[in-house]
Amino acid sequence: MNFLRGVIAGQAAGPQPTGADTIQKLCDRVASSTLLEDRRDAVRALKSLSKKYRLEVGTQAMDHLINILQTDRSDSEILGYALDTLYNIICNDEEEEQDAVTPLPVSGKHKNVSAPDENAQKQADDLGVQFTDTFIQDPEHVTLILSLLEEFDFHVRWPGVKLLTALLKNQCTQVQGVILVSPMGVSRLMDLLADSREVIRNDGLLLLQQLTKSNAAIQKIVAFESAFERLLDIITEEGSSDGGIVVEDCLLLLLNLLRNNSSNQNFFKEGPYIQKMKPWFEVGDDNSGWSAQKVTNLHLMLQLVRVMVSPVNSPGATASCQKSMYQCGLLQQLCTILMATGVPADILTETINTVSEVIRGSQVNQDYFASVNAPSNPPRPAIVVLLMSMVNERQPFVLRCAVLYCFQCFLYKNQKGQGEIVATLLPSTIDANSISAGQLLCGGLFSADSLSNWCAAVALAHALQDNLTQKEQLLRVQLATSLGKPPVSLLQQCTNILSQGSKVQTRVGLLMLLCTWISNCPIAVTHFLHNQENVPFLTAQISENLGEDERLVQGLCALLLGICIYYNDNSLENYTKDKLKQLIEKRIGKENFVEKLCFITKHELYSRAAQKPQPVFPSPEQMLFDHEFTKLVKELEGVITKAVHKSSEDEKKEEEVKKTIEQHDNIVTQYKELIREQDAQIKELKEQLGSMSSQNEQTQATLMQQLSQIQQHKDQYNILKLKLGKENQSPSNGQGDGSQVNGLQTEELTQLREEVEELLKQQTLLQTQLGDKDALINSLKSEAAQTAEGSAGGSENTELLTELEALRSQVQSQASEINQLKTERQELVRRAEAASSDTVPSSDSSVDTDKVAELESRLAALTTETERLKGENKGLSESQADLEQQLASATSTVAILQTEKEKLQTDVQESKKEQDDLLMLLADQDQKIHSLKQRLKGLGETVEDEDDLDARDEDEEEEDDEEED
Repeated sequence: MNFLRGVIAGQAAGPQPTGADTIQKLCDRVASSTLLEDRRDAVRALKSLSKKYRLEVGTQAMDHLINILQTDRSDSEILGYALDTLYNIICNDEEEEQDAVTPLPVSGKHKNVSAPDENAQKQADDLGVQFTDTFIQDPEHVTLILSLLEEFDFHVRWPGVKLLTALLKNQCTQVQGVILVSPMGVSRLMDLLADSREVIRNDGLLLLQQLTKSNAAIQKIVAFESAFERLLDIITEEGSSDGGIVVEDCLLLLLNLLRNNSSNQNFFKEGPYIQKMKPWFEVGDDNSGWSAQKVTNLHLMLQLVRVMVSPVNSPGATASCQKSMYQCGLLQQLCTILMATGVPADILTETINTVSEVIRGSQVNQDYFASVNAPSNPPRPAIVVLLMSMVNERQPFVLRCAVLYCFQCFLYKNQKGQGEIVATLLPSTIDANSISAGQLLCGGLFSADSLSNWCAAVALAHALQDNLTQKEQLLRVQLATSLGKPPVSLLQQCTNILSQGSKVQTRVGLLMLLCTWISNCPIAVTHFLHNQENVPFLTAQISENLGEDERLVQGLCALLLGICIYYNDNSLENYTKDKLKQLIEKRIGKENFVEKLCFITKHELYSRAAQKPQPVFPSPEQMLFDHEFTKLVKELEGVITKAVHKSSEDEKKEEEVKKTIEQHDNIVTQYKELIREQDAQIKELKEQLGSMSSQNEQTQATLMQQLSQIQQHKDQYNILKLKLGKENQSPSNGQGDGSQVNGLQTEELTQLREEVEELLKQQTLLQTQLGDKDALINSLKSEAAQTAEGSAGGSENTELLTELEALRSQVQSQASEINQLKTERQELVRRAEAASSDTVPSSDSSVDTDKVAELESRLAALTTETERLKGENKGLSESQADLEQQLASATSTVAILQTEKEKLQTDVQESKKEQDDLLMLLADQDQKIHSLKQRLKGLGETVEDEDDLDARDEDEEEEDDEEED
């Protein structure tokens, strides 16, 4: 123990040993000591040396530390030291490395390096990766760390989380594979989010961030372990966008789970999670003084929304998310931020990009966005306000790009919006008192700022995309260039600016607009060719040998001229397809023309623009291509090349073939329509046949039923006929026959008497049972009162209710039997009266009459008794309702008391946990104080213990008492 104290205090007798020697001795002690305290002290010493002598500790002690984790599972303190030591030698964080002294002592001197340079940091990273590789060579080591995370002890769980995070940072793929195949591995890590200690929960978030990187399988498991619900709850608890770094960590983890994972996106969309995102974007009127953390949080929240509606997702999933965001009010909230004042520029830019993708391709969302007005006086549409920013050269470049993207998304597959934008340029709709979107686009198209020219040209091209009607409508636009001169068309003004030799960016934008405008629009091609200066200008541009920067302009001019050939309807004699081809062959050359055309797709900025719809450029100078225009180039390049190389004879043949194909297609179309009509008729006839078949079956069933009823009536008629025959023969058989009396057979009267006697017996038994139940009810009433006061169980009341129901059913059955007996009696009386009119009374008729009267009196008494029983049953029902009400009140009282009890137990458990944490912290503090005192004593300083201080205080008190005496 003195040796270990010497190591910790930095003192030893004789010459000072090197770090490697000290670590070797400590490793031997860890391996050979039989006492747990000795091993614990040795591991603690290794932990203190692991930062300073990282290489030596990692090389010599790793196996011993792993062995400690496997064998000393019962001691949480030594487990914590071992995990901390492993973390120190594996971790590569810069803040950890800055505290370390990297080199070993040379010639008895230490060289302290507080901020390692890049080479030192790279060496440290390589060292951490090497130790990680060594550690994970056996996958059981990672499984061992996972099992240790089940320990609730803070000194085991926290360093275990940090160690596993460091392993994932250094060798993510390998460690992910081990965790993925480990039973319940991901579930154990998800339990960290439910830990009541915030430091473990927060480090658990960092661990899950590393775990879910680029691994779709783990991302799915984490998502189905209720990760979305837990993370959204944590974000809400921490204050949403006003929260701290924990909110940022939760958002980063959510992005990991959702980005490029369609399964998790569907799961997130189908749950109530999009609705829970709406409160994140509720910003107040006072938007001044945003903290850097709030800006970061809101930026990540906007990115999370964009992940759900990204253009790279499947169209169906994106449309569903867009619909949900509109229905829950999330789009409205984003538009509120868009029009708010005081919002930071980067948040405003990202909000514009987010709104763009929420409305892209969704007609409902696009219509809502068109109705949004800015809070200005007078109110202006949000589109107009955004376009004012786009054509303003003093606005930030990224903001102008975002506005252009928003405008493009608003017009994407939105012919209604395209018509509204073009309509603002037409003479009949121009309002001189207000600024419209079309006026802003024309102003930007012809301004002195080349970036404004490009943005306005691209925006106007999107208003014409795949919309032949608007292309023709835009030909009507006339511009007044200067006073005293006649107005010129917008098409002509664009070509005039091209011929003036402006900046490359401006010319590229105008050429993209013209190509989009006249493609697939023969009328626009005719208007363009009608100007005698346009074709010579294009051929001159293409045929010249210009510099590298002008090649792109030459390629676009070749594309424009090729469109004039491909979509030419030969309405102008001077510029038919053949004449334009001859002009290219004489002035430019077909091969040279195709070569210039290929310059477009070979440009590096073309490939960048073709990747995604959002215009993202490092600088304004590189803003040359639009995403939708790259699709047009890809579509037209091949057909234009073929059109230029084809001769007039080939075209005639192709036209003949096209006509033949069209005729064939027309014939096929006619037959298809005929087949559709016949299919519709056949379907209708099948439906009629089915309905008629069902009606026939119903008719057959009805007919069979009626036949059976007729047969029954026939049988009844025959029986009645036989009975009447027997009754007519009875007077001739003799008047003294004693087998029939007043139409009633003796057997029937005997059976009736037996039934009445059985009914009386049942009534007596029922009265006896009813008396027993009355006594039981009275006893249960007293017990129910006691139960309401003492919250006792209600099992006997339940039995009483069951027995009352049984009694009620018996009374009802008895009443039905009595009614049946009454009916039989009336029938017998009726038959007796009918028979008495046809027969002569016998000598026994008076006796039978007396018996019948007796039966009637007994039946009347039985009826009276039954009425009394019904009254008693009603009283029992009322008492039962009272008992049920008392039982319900007692049950509610018990439930309230039970809830309060559970709440108190929860509070007690939380208090116990807090006390345990405090005691743990106090114990750690006492241990640290004790170790510091030992070090001071080892250095020769005088340190007084608490016992010494208490003893000295007692001595002073005794001296004071003596002086007083």
